[in-house]
Amino acid sequence: MTTVVPGRRTRRQSELLDRLLSLFLEQGFSRFTLDDLAAELRCSKTTLYALAPSKEQLAVEVVKHYFKNATAQVESAVVRQTRHDRRIAAYLGAVADALRPASRTFLDDVATFAPARSVYERNTRIAAERVRQLIEDGINHKTFRQVDIAFAAEMIAHTMQAIQRGDIARRTGLNDAEAYRELASFVLHSLRLD
Repeated sequence: MTTVVPGRRTRRQSELLDRLLSLFLEQGFSRFTLDDLAAELRCSKTTLYALAPSKEQLAVEVVKHYFKNATAQVESAVVRQTRHDRRIAAYLGAVADALRPASRTFLDDVATFAPARSVYERNTRIAAERVRQLIEDGINHKTFRQVDIAFAAEMIAHTMQAIQRGDIARRTGLNDAEAYRELASFVLHSLRLD
């Protein structure tokens, strides 16, 4: 078995992670065995073991890969905006776009597998903090009305966590991407100056 070196991936390994990510986003990961994955990807189990020492750890690596890619896309969308109201809309819109390819099966698998869920929870906390920063910037630059930033951030964080847990989907029928779009609309309308 090949030793896994965190953070150092060959081009082939990165491509394999991308292929795994596409497969997992569409079909989830809980139903697959390593043999299934090797057959699906037409590679050896040894090749998969080079990415992670077990199927469970492979799932976590793929979920981390997903959020790493999503974070880069989201931040890229934000830096292209100069107006503060557009920055927060771009941020939450890009989160929605990043979640769009994720099937309910994938999100349910993430929610029920504690190590993957903790990756999603961590990224949700980071995203909530980023939204708090964007609100604060907007207030400081007189783009947004004065609000209690801590309260606004807490409300948004709770909503983001409810989206991540699947509560919003169960209660409203909105998928995660749709919920983030609605959150973006709500936040912008709440913060705009009259």
